[in-house]
Amino acid sequence: MLPGGPVGGGGGRGGGLCLLRWLGLRLWSRRGTLVFALLWFGSWLFLNGLVLVHRSILSDYCTDDKSKRILQRLCLEFGEGSVTGDMCEDLCVLGLVEYKRCLYYENGKKVIEARWRGNPVILKSKLENFSSYEPLGILDYQEAAEELSPLDVVFYATLEVRNSLGLAEEDEDEEGGGGGGGEGNGSLARLWGMKLKSRDKSYSRAELASLWSLLQQEEYTFLRVLQDLSTHVAKVLGSCGHFYSVEYLSAGHAWDQNIFSLDEVSGPEDRDRGGGRGRWSSREMVHRIALSFLDMVWHFDNDFTHKLHLCDIKPENFAIRKDLTVVAIDVDMAFFEPKMRDILDQNCSSDDDCNFFDCSSRCDPIKRRCSARRSNSNLQVICEKIFRPWFSPTLLGAKAGLPLQVELQRAVQQCSETDGGVEETEEDGGGGGGGGRNVHRRLISILNRLLQEGGASGEGGGAWEGKGHAHTSLNF
Repeated sequence: MLPGGPVGGGGGRGGGLCLLRWLGLRLWSRRGTLVFALLWFGSWLFLNGLVLVHRSILSDYCTDDKSKRILQRLCLEFGEGSVTGDMCEDLCVLGLVEYKRCLYYENGKKVIEARWRGNPVILKSKLENFSSYEPLGILDYQEAAEELSPLDVVFYATLEVRNSLGLAEEDEDEEGGGGGGGEGNGSLARLWGMKLKSRDKSYSRAELASLWSLLQQEEYTFLRVLQDLSTHVAKVLGSCGHFYSVEYLSAGHAWDQNIFSLDEVSGPEDRDRGGGRGRWSSREMVHRIALSFLDMVWHFDNDFTHKLHLCDIKPENFAIRKDLTVVAIDVDMAFFEPKMRDILDQNCSSDDDCNFFDCSSRCDPIKRRCSARRSNSNLQVICEKIFRPWFSPTLLGAKAGLPLQVELQRAVQQCSETDGGVEETEEDGGGGGGGGRNVHRRLISILNRLLQEGGASGEGGGAWEGKGHAHTSLNF
């Protein structure tokens, strides 16, 4: 054996092991770097996602603390004399408005549940802060001691109401329309004049600024104008600055098979009094509510010079009173005919381009323009989105095969497929109005027969027999 031979061989094996170790470390180092980079990138995405969620969702989260701060800021402005309203003193001084909870908050729109003098109410504002509303321009040119007369207030308020409702001056001065007469047939100026000129003294700057912030909220304007003309809109009860209160009602829910919580309108206190509601079954109440929906459709189609279109029909946007009257509580997407035509009149390549939420028209393939006239109707959408789930065979169970129930299901199906509303005259030469009126009458007849078959009393909002023919028209 040569001297040092074994050492030389061992050194070779040792060198090979070192090389393998070095290569392993290099490979591990590269893999570790890649893993580290992926972990860092994933963490970066996760943290940015959290920030995005916070900004888009959590910043608009409906918290009690934030809601109370908003009302405290409103009271501070009332104390400074910047805003006023018939609810301000009760809210900010006497403590007669009790905060309950925040119901909705998105993009500044605030909806709060409260109790005012012991009665449940809903507080609303389209924007969170009073300063977010456009000020009344005329106030910038007035001396601090100057005040506008009631006639001036009527003039400026009328202009703002016209703008909010999408009505031109010629629309307001137009005669005819829904028929009927009396005070309800007056113009917007006369309607608002009765409200705003009912006092001798002039309006203060705080009153004008508060009124102006309210008139910039389309929903407030709709409710305030229509509440004296229709039982099917929520009533405005009072206001403070840019917040207004409406009556608290039992709103609908998509997850409830009856849409409305019927226990809230037929509680034990009703049964103890022996009232009619206590004797109604759930199905009888559903039939009465359905009749009220049909009554609402009739009035919205006929009671005003221009038809009122509902473009967002879903359970959450309606409520019921104790007598089962259906009430529209969210009218952000409600438009009179002139504004509806402006919305629908746009370029198109197919009918799909002519859909505006629940309001749709048809595309003219030659002009490549949507028809300015709505092709579907309030009645059609209510049949599709409200009545079909209510009266489906699945929900009715064993009763689905009864003759009247089958007839009702067929009528609802026909209604959901029939264009045209229940207007008294056909517009623009369209032929859909008659079909809409016929299916409307058919539904009323079937529902009344179902109530009679069930032995329900005709009192308290029962059978609907031509209620819509007594018009209280408003000339817009």
